[in-house]
Amino acid sequence: MTEYEKMLAGVWYYPGDEELAALRRRAAEVCFAANRLPPEREEEEERMELLRPLFGKTGAEFTITPDFHCDYGGNITLGEGFYANYNLVILDCAPVTFGDNVLVGPGCGFYTAIHPLDAAHRATGEEKAAPITVGSDVWFGGNVTVLPGVTIGDGAVIGAGSVVTRDIPPGVVAAGNPCRVLRSVDQEQAP
Repeated sequence: MTEYEKMLAGVWYYPGDEELAALRRRAAEVCFAANRLPPEREEEEERMELLRPLFGKTGAEFTITPDFHCDYGGNITLGEGFYANYNLVILDCAPVTFGDNVLVGPGCGFYTAIHPLDAAHRATGEEKAAPITVGSDVWFGGNVTVLPGVTIGDGAVIGAGSVVTRDIPPGVVAAGNPCRVLRSVDQEQAP
């Protein structure tokens, strides 16, 4: 089993492997080129076309505002109408899947990498990863962090600054560190 196959299988792997290093380098080069385009409309379309090959799958329409960074890119799926504001980071050592009409606020991070708790094991450089799955119609406020292995249900709203450490059910407003359910979306308070 290659290190790449181990990574996708969710078992301990060595990220310093030549194949993985080459894939990360390619993703970094694409992100660098896309992040350096000027903000004119024509360049926005060019930016999406530069980024599209990084993703396993995208909807016809998606927007990612610079800067964007990812580890590999091929393990990310974007549904239709995906929108990410400034400074999105996706560490896609495992699949990261977004449904349709997902809105991601500025400064958000989706991290699939898991490092050993034991210092001696950590010193070997090994890591493993767990997937992140986000349903459709989900909204993330700014500076949200989503940790490995989390699933977020359709229609959920994740409040700014939250650290999502466990699954969030559909149709709820959740916030905090650690993120927890506050109420149902249908209990929205009047302005």
